[in-house]
Order: sequence, then C-alpha cells, then structure tokens
Amino acid sequence: MRMKGKVALITGAASGLQGELMGFGGSSAWMMAKEGAKLVLTDIKEEVGVRTVAQMRERGFDAIFMKLDVTNENDWINAIEQTVAQYGKLDVLVNNAGTGSPYTVEETTEEEWDEQMDVHAKGTFLGTKHAIPEMRKSGGGSIINISSINGLVGSPSSTAYHAAKGAVRLFTKAAAVQYAKDNIRVNSIHPGYVLTPLTLQSFSNDDERQIRVNRVPMDRLGTADEIGYGILYLASDESSFVTGSELVIDGGMTAQ
Repeated sequence: MRMKGKVALITGAASGLQGELMGFGGSSAWMMAKEGAKLVLTDIKEEVGVRTVAQMRERGFDAIFMKLDVTNENDWINAIEQTVAQYGKLDVLVNNAGTGSPYTVEETTEEEWDEQMDVHAKGTFLGTKHAIPEMRKSGGGSIINISSINGLVGSPSSTAYHAAKGAVRLFTKAAAVQYAKDNIRVNSIHPGYVLTPLTLQSFSNDDERQIRVNRVPMDRLGTADEIGYGILYLASDESSFVTGSELVIDGGMTAQ
C-alpha cells in the first residue's frame, strides 16, 4: 500500500479501460488505486473517462472523474476545489495530458505551435500553480510532469512538440527549486517510444514502427505500464529525496 492515504489528480487519464490499450494516465491510475490512493481522473474525453472510473469503483477503488481542459485556468481552479471538497486534500498531481504534432519547422502552423505550447507547457504550469497551495496546506506533495525524450533531443519532425516538452522539462526544475522548502517535489518523466492510444496510429504503420524500434538499443517499443511504474515511484514516499530530476524511460534511446 505505497499510496495509502494519498489523494492523486491525474490529467489525460481517460484511457484506462481494462482489456484495452491504456495511456500513461490510465495505467498509473490503476497502479495507484491498487496501492491505496484515492483518485481524481480528468480528461476532455468524458465518456471513456466515466467508464474507466466505473470499472475502478466496481473493483472497490475510490475514484471520481472530472472533465478538465488543462488549457483553461477556470477548469483547473474548479478541479482542485472539487478534489479538496471530495477528499479533503491533494497530495499528488500528474500533469499527463498531451497531444502530438508531427511537423517540421516549415510545416508547423502558428495554430499548431500555440496548441502544443498550450496543452503541454501552459497546462503543466496551470496545474502546478493551483496544486501548490493545497499541497502546502498538507505539508507537501509530489508533482509529476510528463515530458518526453523529445524534451531532451531533436528528431526529424514534431517541432512544436519538442519545444513544448522542452519547456515542461525546465519548468519542472524551476518549480522544484522554488518549492523544495515546502516539501513539494516536482519531477519530470521522459518516455521514449511507447505504444499508447496516442501513438497507435503512427506505430500501426510497419515502416514507421521499425524506424523507431531501430533507434532503441533494447530493440522494442515500451509499454504504458513501464511508464506507469515510474509515475508510481515519484508519487510515493520512496522518492522523498528526489526533486528537479528527469526520469528517462526509453530503452536506452537517448544514451546513444
């Protein structure tokens, strides 16, 4: 029961249906639930999010779903307020919501750029900003920001995604330094090539899939659970001396 007594809010957590391909949010939600956490799953995908929470509650876990657009500050204020009203506090925030944008610099439109920066960088900022006061009241907490290997290195495409995930990486370090005195830990996770609902279409193309696998020393794609275990570690007290760090889970891809 590594999460017993803790309350966690996870964004982008709708894709957590048992028997179906899960995302990082859904996978980590199940792991935290099994370790005793009370959960607030949020997403813009309301229907599947409600179904995921229903499955959790059927299995005896304490979880609720809220619709949350991470780019909207009022949505964040409401989500944090409802979390505290329901469970009395907030211990863990996982800023996981994200989208993709597979374009080069010249192909990237202003709208694409703004969308990537809004969802990843602004969304992470807003969540962190409004979680901190509640965590301070509880004597501390853990904020886990899902960045990417694309926040560490470049690639032939995904320009705006790289920029946004890089922003998440350095925002994490700034927040970690600023709030360490409050016992609020802030860390980033950098997944490599992982099969999730977000990457399914791209990786369904055999050629595209093999190009990525060829870049990974472990010679395979990762799974959502392999990222989920990293999230669980940073959410638990086992990582109590870890803040401002980058947890890279990529099969060795960025070690080259």
